[in-house]
Amino acid sequence: MIKTEYDLHSLTSFESPDYVRTSLAAAMTLKLLPGRFYRGAKLYCINLLLTYSEGCAANCAYCGLSRGRGGQWVKNSFIRVDWPTYPLTEIINRMDKYKNDIRRVCVSMITRPKAVADTITIVKKIREKLDTPISALITPTVMNKRNLEELKEAGCDHIGIAVDAAKPELFDKYRGSGVKGPHKWSKYWETVKQAVEVYGDAVGVHLIVGLGETEKDMIEIIQYAQDLGASTHLFSFYPEENSQMSSYQPPPIEQYRRIQIARYLINEKIKTIKDMKFTSEGKLEAVNINSEEFNKIVDSGIPFMTSGCPGVDGQVACNRPYANEKPGKLIRNYPFKPLKSDIKLIRKQLELKVQSW
Repeated sequence: MIKTEYDLHSLTSFESPDYVRTSLAAAMTLKLLPGRFYRGAKLYCINLLLTYSEGCAANCAYCGLSRGRGGQWVKNSFIRVDWPTYPLTEIINRMDKYKNDIRRVCVSMITRPKAVADTITIVKKIREKLDTPISALITPTVMNKRNLEELKEAGCDHIGIAVDAAKPELFDKYRGSGVKGPHKWSKYWETVKQAVEVYGDAVGVHLIVGLGETEKDMIEIIQYAQDLGASTHLFSFYPEENSQMSSYQPPPIEQYRRIQIARYLINEKIKTIKDMKFTSEGKLEAVNINSEEFNKIVDSGIPFMTSGCPGVDGQVACNRPYANEKPGKLIRNYPFKPLKSDIKLIRKQLELKVQSW
């Protein structure tokens, strides 16, 4: 773990709501740690994570924060990188100082009942000093509809819900009874519906491509979320060291690209799953769309950029640079607008037919 001045003491006493963990990228953006982003990318959303000495009560097979991963929870990496711990007051002061570079703040819960009240407290404290949009990435297992309303009253304007798996059996295998975890598929989707009732279309469902689903499975759940009134934010599976799925491989880039374009077409209400054809194995084979319109969409590069909560300008603010891969030639979620050379590569990766029927 990266050393900070706060590591001089036992981190077991550094708990939320007075302390939070923040991503390495956010620590760099707030000038708490040195570093540079590959290809000059910039982070626009400060991601904060609640922290407790006992860690998370969940045991999701792919997560760096799962209780079964072992080690000291407050020192475990998450999404491949360190998440150093800082006083919330220090984070808020830094966000105020560098507010011109920040378009959104996201406060992420872990699975602990006390995380609900602490998340509300943290949102309130941020809102007291900043007018930056605030998201909450919530844990439905420990929440109810009233909690969603309380978060909104505190200053949260957008809700994220990490369903992650595309099918109930995969959800249960990797997040529920299959790993002796507390999460239930039905509870998560019930909360999605409640969140839409409270926040309207300011609800995002996180989905991870590569947990064993087919492309059709994933696109069906994207359409389901859209029909409920929620948008979807895509992540590509990447193995976390020492997690239960550390030996699993990321999905083929071709698979991810096709799901990215399908998500964009559905979320932007350009097409629905009824306009898509699949092979018997569930691979997306063709889209019913005019080739000129399709080429314009691909050339924009937008479908292949990170999908996440927006800033005040309506553009994605939560762009999570390189959260899905090591920085390098193969970028799964572009944290910036792809260049022409990137688009050329993306076209080769898509392997998708466009036709009218």
